[in-house]
Amino acid sequence: MNERIESYSFSEWYPPPRTILPVLEKLKNVYKIWHEYHELIPKSQKYSLGNRIDSIFIEIIEMVASAAFSTKTEKTPYVKVAIRKLDTIKILLMVLWESRGLDNKKYIHLSEPLHEIGKMLGGWLGQLTKQNSPKK
Repeated sequence: MNERIESYSFSEWYPPPRTILPVLEKLKNVYKIWHEYHELIPKSQKYSLGNRIDSIFIEIIEMVASAAFSTKTEKTPYVKVAIRKLDTIKILLMVLWESRGLDNKKYIHLSEPLHEIGKMLGGWLGQLTKQNSPKK
């Protein structure tokens, strides 16, 4: 029995990971940065503002993943919610920074990729709007 198990290669048990949308990859990477910073936030903000930002990050990832696996006509609402939540994160991060929960360097390190993600989501929404509009 052990000989049969050993004869299988690793790739037969675990297929290689699929590639994901660039916007989802960027979201994943900025969330990993946020996760590191979340641990460093002062306790007075970590369990309120910090946890709220964390949960919204996860909600955005869920919305983008849902949009990625939906039909063309079903994608738009998910992308719109992701954009709205992204705007909320930007504001909450600004509040955290202004209240000295994040230093300048960390705030910039998060804000720049979030701005790029916003552009990507806006472009995606524009594309979807164009594709889903009635043809003349």
